[in-house]
Amino acid sequence: MYLKKYNLKNKIALVSGAGKGLGRACAIALAEAGCNLIIISRTKKDLDEVSRKIKKFKVKCKAFVCDITNYNNLKNIINKQPRIDILINNAGNNIPEHFTKVKTKNMEYLVKVNTVAAFNLAQLCTLKMIKLKNRKKIGGAIINMSSQMGHVGGPIRSVYNMTKFGLEGLTKGMSIDLAKYNIRVNTVCPTFVVTPMTKVFLKSKKFKKEVLGNIPLGRFAELSDVASAAVFLASDAASMISGTSLLVDGGWTAR
Repeated sequence: MYLKKYNLKNKIALVSGAGKGLGRACAIALAEAGCNLIIISRTKKDLDEVSRKIKKFKVKCKAFVCDITNYNNLKNIINKQPRIDILINNAGNNIPEHFTKVKTKNMEYLVKVNTVAAFNLAQLCTLKMIKLKNRKKIGGAIINMSSQMGHVGGPIRSVYNMTKFGLEGLTKGMSIDLAKYNIRVNTVCPTFVVTPMTKVFLKSKKFKKEVLGNIPLGRFAELSDVASAAVFLASDAASMISGTSLLVDGGWTAR
């Protein structure tokens, strides 16, 4: 009986940054739970590969090539959808630099991608969600992909910290404004996961050792750990959870 609440059959989820890494894993996990997908990425080849994986679960999948910083393209895509029930607001980036050496163009780019684009996507999807007459009855879920770095500071990550702390604040504010529509808003906050984005940093043995030394469980997170958390928050099993963070960090922030 309780496990039925994890079933996402007949729901429609939009996942940004779905071509690789966490977005790809979340999209496939949602499909496995019975959800229909709308996936967005900058790379058609990646989208085609993810679409094939998703369709194996006998669910529908629409794929769109779009840079999430392109507001007009994003708006056109979302406005064409008949319905959206779930948003996995995942697309983001990081450019590690010591605070004293942060280049203005890199800071502005990260704010544009991690904060402004995330805000715009969440707002556009919310406007689509609340158009559905029975939204309050069926509910909705927005999961903003944050990080443990949205809760603690880290070396050479001041700008990333800034954007992820901002996303945590946005999530709390959104959760209050959207509660009347029964749309829940939460973040998933992973520790270091081996993805195409983090693989570059983890090549350094020194960095790898330092990172593992900060994770009490002594291992990196798997893509499946993060995807499972996102599916849980998207499902009715989490129907009383809103305005908070699910830390998938192996205990990093517990210290």
